[in-house]
Amino acid sequence: MNWRTRFLALAGLLGLWVMSMGAFAQTPPLAAMLNEQIIMLPVGGGFGATQLETTIFKPNGDGPFPLALINHGKSPGNPLFQERARFLMAANALVARGYLVAIPMRRGFSKSGGAYINPGCNITSNGLVQAEGIREALVSLVKRPDVDAQRIVVIGQSHGGLTTMALGATPFPGVRGLINFAGGLRIEDRNTHCNWERSLVDAFEAYGRQTALPSLWFYGDNDSFWGPDLPKEMFARYNAGGGKARLISYGKFEEGDAHGMFAHRAGLVIWLKPVEEFLRGIGLPTAVVPRTMSPAQKAVLGPQLNAALREAHPPSGFAALTDVDAVPLLSSNCREIYRRWATYELPRGFAIGPAGQCGSATSVMPPKPDMPSDPVQRALATCEQIAKSACKLYAIDDDVVWKP
Repeated sequence: MNWRTRFLALAGLLGLWVMSMGAFAQTPPLAAMLNEQIIMLPVGGGFGATQLETTIFKPNGDGPFPLALINHGKSPGNPLFQERARFLMAANALVARGYLVAIPMRRGFSKSGGAYINPGCNITSNGLVQAEGIREALVSLVKRPDVDAQRIVVIGQSHGGLTTMALGATPFPGVRGLINFAGGLRIEDRNTHCNWERSLVDAFEAYGRQTALPSLWFYGDNDSFWGPDLPKEMFARYNAGGGKARLISYGKFEEGDAHGMFAHRAGLVIWLKPVEEFLRGIGLPTAVVPRTMSPAQKAVLGPQLNAALREAHPPSGFAALTDVDAVPLLSSNCREIYRRWATYELPRGFAIGPAGQCGSATSVMPPKPDMPSDPVQRALATCEQIAKSACKLYAIDDDVVWKP
């Protein structure tokens, strides 16, 4: 038995212990409108076989759907205690466009089996080891009947962005492109004495020499991990090595640390349009697919929804939901709120007031104690609190209901 086989066997046993310990952890409510489920995805073989805790979001129906695999980052401390990644905002935007979204927790993270392998200052090797785990996950995922194995995009944030770019160096059949949000790895272990910045740049240069896949990168100036200059050097070295990347340096992220932009609701305004353009360029869909609630979703969400209010406001055909300029009476601030709202989760409601005011709500925005649970009612109530006057509904779920 060689060292690799012994290591994987030990990692598998450790993973079983971690999964048993994590069984007692509480999980947040699953997003019914996104058909969220948590599965233990089998990966590897022989002594290296284990399971990865994987979150699945998918449209209603049988598919097959194009696959968007999202790679998570690495929180400080022991990865065994890292929470399951969800990226709800991104998952919702992708499911709305017809994608099945999979977010596997890599070996040694959260309730996944195996162990996190830390090659010290060798960031190139770190990314490649993590990417090997993602290849294993893809092998299992493409066997699903609801996954289109020929239409795959791989996305990553932070350490997951490094993993994503490393995957490009050992491409997987059906993967058409890579999207990198603040990707990299900062080493702050005092026992590891190295120039991690140089190691990180070298890693991206190495990946660029070995990949033919196009990629789209997002980095902000106020990223607490590497600031504005290091990503530009990583990008230049990646493309100089032969990579085909486009960098979007979007400046300061006004809502906080740019390192977390991808997971932030306000980040959608920055990345959604460029990602749609990128997806179209690699032959993947971007059109929003109309959504209706399945019987199972109605069973979960139905008691929260005001059926009479919805029946009284059928689709009017006034404008397309995504036509922000068609929405009447909105202030510039509310126009931006509407732009973001149109990418949010169902069920949802948007109301407008007589002088540019607005109110919006979705199922994942928990209501205040004095507010109704139905997002449509809540949107109206919010608007009327602000306007001090009666408001009218403009849109419900994916339908414009406004009647001039």
